[in-house]
Amino acid sequence: MSNRVVTFGEIMLRLAPEGYYRFLQADSFGAVYGGGEANVAVSLAQFGIDAAFVSKLPDHDIGQAAVNSLRRWGVDTSCILRGGDRVGIYYLERGASQRPSKVIYDRAGSSFAMSKRTEYDWEKLFAGASWFHLTGITPALGEELSAASLEAVKAAKRLGLTVSCDINYRSKLWDKETAGRVMSELLPYVDIYIGGRGQEDELFGIHTELRSEDDYSAYEPAVKELCRRFGFKQAAMTLRTTVSSNVNKWAALLCDGSSFSYSREYEIDIVDRVGGGDSFAAGLIYASLSGMSRQDTVDFAAAASCLKLTVEGDQNVVTADEVMQLVKSGSAQIKR
Repeated sequence: MSNRVVTFGEIMLRLAPEGYYRFLQADSFGAVYGGGEANVAVSLAQFGIDAAFVSKLPDHDIGQAAVNSLRRWGVDTSCILRGGDRVGIYYLERGASQRPSKVIYDRAGSSFAMSKRTEYDWEKLFAGASWFHLTGITPALGEELSAASLEAVKAAKRLGLTVSCDINYRSKLWDKETAGRVMSELLPYVDIYIGGRGQEDELFGIHTELRSEDDYSAYEPAVKELCRRFGFKQAAMTLRTTVSSNVNKWAALLCDGSSFSYSREYEIDIVDRVGGGDSFAAGLIYASLSGMSRQDTVDFAAAASCLKLTVEGDQNVVTADEVMQLVKSGSAQIKR
């Protein structure tokens, strides 16, 4: 079977003040492109995987610039529909020390958000693919995209693809009750679940009692319950601890329904925290396609996301060899 991976979501224009300026101080904004599922495709392409991105963008220069931003990293953009009037935008204000980062969305009415379920021919879009990845962001954008996501996972399962889903709950896009209901319809068609800690409680009422913030093993009953409830073959949880806006501790666990593997914990001086979860998902997909063991898979995925937090922009432009160097060394020793 091929190693072609298809992802489905929205790529947006990201506008951010220079450095640590606040929105109210800014008189200029740096522009890059990104979005959860697009970020996964870019990461996978850097790892040497045939990655295709399914979306919809307007047929004008800004839409083309978004397409070009994916092409430059080797992503297959032939599955992107063209039409509509606008590219979604999000504004990012970088946090520092005790001041958190801030995101403002301006994506209502975008070409992707206004697209219809009938526009996506999944039989054709999945031709030659072995893996499908989506996140909870896409169904959060409206009833049509919720329906399109459900049709996509059903088609993927029918065609024998492995399906992964990053729950990626965004409170600015939908409420917990709606998210829990919609995602509960999608998840039975998912093979590999990815989520941050606490999201299983927010959306599905699976509670964990913590003795301390680094009591990672306390999440094991919750992860087992996720696997039992939805039938996942594997479930991964990212374990981010925020020391400050500039420093995070980062680790992850991976469960096959009964047994657990944990990555090492990294303490990271953050350059750009956007895309950490997306790079973890890409690392997990790559490691799984490469036939790595459960332990090696979670080690690779955690290291990939660790490196992303040191890279400017949404996308993790590092190679598989660079990730493996971190896995093996655990350090930032200079390479000569």
